[in-house]
Amino acid sequence: MPSQPAWIRFIAKIFSYVFHPLFIPLYITWFIFTVRAYQFASLDPWSKTLKLLLVFITCSFFPLISILLLRALNFIDSVYLKTQKDRIIPYIICMTFYFSVWYYFRKNHEVDDLVSMGLAIFNASVAGFLLNIFMKVSMHAIAMGVMTTFIAILAFHETVNMSLYLSVTLLIAGLVCTSRLIVSDHRPAEIYIGFIAGVLSQVAAHYFVQP
Repeated sequence: MPSQPAWIRFIAKIFSYVFHPLFIPLYITWFIFTVRAYQFASLDPWSKTLKLLLVFITCSFFPLISILLLRALNFIDSVYLKTQKDRIIPYIICMTFYFSVWYYFRKNHEVDDLVSMGLAIFNASVAGFLLNIFMKVSMHAIAMGVMTTFIAILAFHETVNMSLYLSVTLLIAGLVCTSRLIVSDHRPAEIYIGFIAGVLSQVAAHYFVQP
């Protein structure tokens, strides 16, 4: 994509940080607790907070700290994971943490939404790891694919009108993917393939949890 003005690049960076892949599981979990609150009527606010903390610590904090440690120990060249080589170990780390989240939700008989989300992000990390062999697929696009498909599946199955949530999600996905084209060295194919990988990861998780 041609070089854009500085203010556009600044906005693109903001979107890239706010909707970083490490934060998407937390956003989805918060959405489930907020919009699908009736599923958790028996839970007190503290129990919900603990579940959110579990997702944040396992899916966001631990992977981030792991990446910082990898950089400090010179196992990777940059915390921005600019090369395919730099992404190998972080993918494996994320797979481990994401699998543990899915396993915890499944073994504790959490609601299907949480189990599906946990499996989807694990699937997405595996897909990203495998695609990384061939290209530097966009992690942001994978995350957007998961998030968009999760909301879309809810919209198709929920009795209440969720068109607004789906529209906002599609807008966010478009802005984030465009932002990655502006401020990263991704090729369009790496964005498109990443998004499709995220879509398939969530679809597979949904039909595994709710056949």
